[in-house]
Amino acid sequence: MVKVGMISLGCSKNQVDAERMMATLRQEGFELCADPARCQVVVVNTCGFIEDAKRESIEAILAEARRKGEGSLQCVVVTGCLAERYREELAAEMPEADVVLGIGCNGDIAGAIHRALSGERVVEFGEKGALSLEGDRVLANPPYFAYVKVAEGCDNRCSYCAIPLIRGGFRSRAMEHILEEVEQLAARGVREVNLVAQDTSRYGLDLYGEYKLPELIRRVCRVEGVHWVRVLYCYPDRITDELIRTMAQEPKVCKYMDIPVQHGSAKVLREMNRTGSAETILEVVRRIREGMPGAVVRTTMIAGFPGETEEDFGELCRLVEEARFDRLGCFAYSQEEGTPAGEREDQLDPELRRRRADLVMERQMDIAFAFAESCVGRCLEVLVEGKRGRRYYGRSYMDAPDIDTRVYFTSEEALAPGDFVWVDITGAQEYDLTGKARNKGETP
Repeated sequence: MVKVGMISLGCSKNQVDAERMMATLRQEGFELCADPARCQVVVVNTCGFIEDAKRESIEAILAEARRKGEGSLQCVVVTGCLAERYREELAAEMPEADVVLGIGCNGDIAGAIHRALSGERVVEFGEKGALSLEGDRVLANPPYFAYVKVAEGCDNRCSYCAIPLIRGGFRSRAMEHILEEVEQLAARGVREVNLVAQDTSRYGLDLYGEYKLPELIRRVCRVEGVHWVRVLYCYPDRITDELIRTMAQEPKVCKYMDIPVQHGSAKVLREMNRTGSAETILEVVRRIREGMPGAVVRTTMIAGFPGETEEDFGELCRLVEEARFDRLGCFAYSQEEGTPAGEREDQLDPELRRRRADLVMERQMDIAFAFAESCVGRCLEVLVEGKRGRRYYGRSYMDAPDIDTRVYFTSEEALAPGDFVWVDITGAQEYDLTGKARNKGETP
């Protein structure tokens, strides 16, 4: 039986695509193997979002190509966003890849590998809309949590972003299909469901003519076995009072809002093809915190956008200080070909972009440390993820997987990954929290 390994890079949405491809390969008789060194075939599911991600993807492809002929590896397959974005260019410049598939051909991966193992080089691209959003999955992360993609693509057309070029327009999944998938995942032991899309808050508009995220949340919360429901990537303009009220009222919902705001200057936001200003963003944050007590607000920022002046950058920094986001990541602007911002002539020096992003993160550090200290004395429910030495570690409702901080704690009782336990927070170590678990079944 041919062994296949999967290396998936980039975001959680790309990971879901990789999990569907793995399920297809298993159904077609391939053996999945976590160790690439033991595989005859390695699939590199690439990211092509920004320059650093592209570089990582190319390095991963070349690393696997160098291993061909050393041991059992016979075939390197390239899929994902980089393959879709650059198509024939990537196929021509990377002859090391035996298979190059655009996202519309993900469902054909098994046949493509069979052909490649027979000596054929396979390069295929289909319509972006042919990417299936349904089907079985092989979870690539621990079995107690999963990402559930509620939509594909994006219609926002931010001037710096290549996602619509890569993934196409926004298209929601039918609600009944999402619920069926959540039920299947819960039956397999998934306790935390993370709803994701490029703009989750837009869910349903194309299918139903209105925003349906609140209804979707309510129905997902009714699925037996699901303990936590987390909503990621909500566009600030579409955070309605109904959405906040729904998240506040549903006990299973993590009181956690991820709202990528990108900047604090109204001028820069306009040039990014985004709406609003620092004032409107602060109002959204206020509504979330007032309507959802205890809510943690996360955001992302971009520093060094073309034409960003010192005054613009100052407005970004003031927003960070005034909003006091509980979680924040700031990235240096990445000039992307094919985007309106990427074609501008007033690009800032890359070193200046990086320096400004670092300055934002330095300001945020004090805010994050103060937030961690403010959690001392609280009792938080924690999803156990593992043990390091004498201490267990896990995440609270404030921490999204693979993104945020951890809670480290001791426990008198033995715990297993996937357990939920209440932890009295006794200290803070920079970003992370420390504490002591209460006995199982003991609540605050």
